[in-house]
Amino acid sequence: MGGADRDMRVEVVIDAPPERVWRMLTRPRTHAEASPELVAMLPLKPGGFRRGQWYLGVNRRKVVVWPTRNVVTEVEPCRRLAWDTTSSGASWIFELEPDGSGTRLVQRRVSAGKLTKLSSAFATIALGGVPGHADELEAGMRDTLHHIKRAAEST
Repeated sequence: MGGADRDMRVEVVIDAPPERVWRMLTRPRTHAEASPELVAMLPLKPGGFRRGQWYLGVNRRKVVVWPTRNVVTEVEPCRRLAWDTTSSGASWIFELEPDGSGTRLVQRRVSAGKLTKLSSAFATIALGGVPGHADELEAGMRDTLHHIKRAAEST
C-alpha cells in the first residue's frame, strides 16, 4: 500500500448537513466510538475542541495499549478540524465541504517522513511493524468515516 510514513486520505459523502457532521466531529466521544484503534480521547485542559487544546489519546491494538498526546492546531467551524499527535509526529485532519444537500467529509493523516523515532520503534516492537500498522491505520480511517456517516444519517 505504500510507505509506512506516507500521507493518507479517505473521504465519504454523508447525507447530512455540515453542521450536523461538525457537531459529531467536535465531540471526543465520536472519535473513540468511530475509530477501530482509539479507545478514548480525554481533554487535558478545559474548553473543548479549540486551538491549543491538549487531548490524551488512549489507543489499543489487540493486547497492546498506549497513550498519545494530541494538540489541536486548527478549528474552523463546519470546515476543518486538525490536531498533531506529538508522540508520533503525525497530523490528523478532518475537512468538511457541502456536497449537494449533504457533506463531503475527508480525513487525512499527514506525516510525510516525519514520524518520530519513538513511534517507529514502538510500532516495530509492539504493533508488528511500521508498514503493517500504517495499512491498518488507513483501513481504520475508512471505518471511522463510515461510522460517522451512519451515525450522522440516522440522527
